[in-house]
Amino acid sequence: MTAGFFAPATLVGDMSALREALRELPEAVFADLLDRDEEYLVVIDLPGATGETTDITAEDSRVRIEARREKDAPQGFEYLREDRPLFLDLELPLPPDAIGEESHATLEQGVLELYVPRREPAGETTIPIEDA
Repeated sequence: MTAGFFAPATLVGDMSALREALRELPEAVFADLLDRDEEYLVVIDLPGATGETTDITAEDSRVRIEARREKDAPQGFEYLREDRPLFLDLELPLPPDAIGEESHATLEQGVLELYVPRREPAGETTIPIEDA
C-alpha cells in the first residue's frame, strides 16, 4: 500500500466490520485476524473439527463457516452435563478489498487458517482537464 494522507483511515475502515464480527463470536470461539499486503488470515480454533466436517463458502463479500466436531464419551462414561457445542455456524463480513471466492484454508489439529487474498489497489489515474 502506498503511504499517503488517506492510507491509515482507509485501512481501519476496511477491516472494521470483520473485526467487530470476530469480537462478537461466542466466548467459546477463539479467533485471530492477521493482515499483510497481499492477503488476510483468519485463524479460528475449531477443536475436534476436521476438513471433512467443516464447510466454508464465500458469497457477496461474506464468508460462512460451518463446522461439526466429533465428541464421544470415553468408554464407561456418560454425559451428565454437556456444554461444549457440537456445531459452529459463523458468518463473517469481508473487507471491501478481499476476494472471498479465491480464498483457501487449512485445518490442522483443530486450528482453521483461512487465507483471503486482497485485490490489488487501483493505480493512480491522471484525469485530463479540458479547456472550456
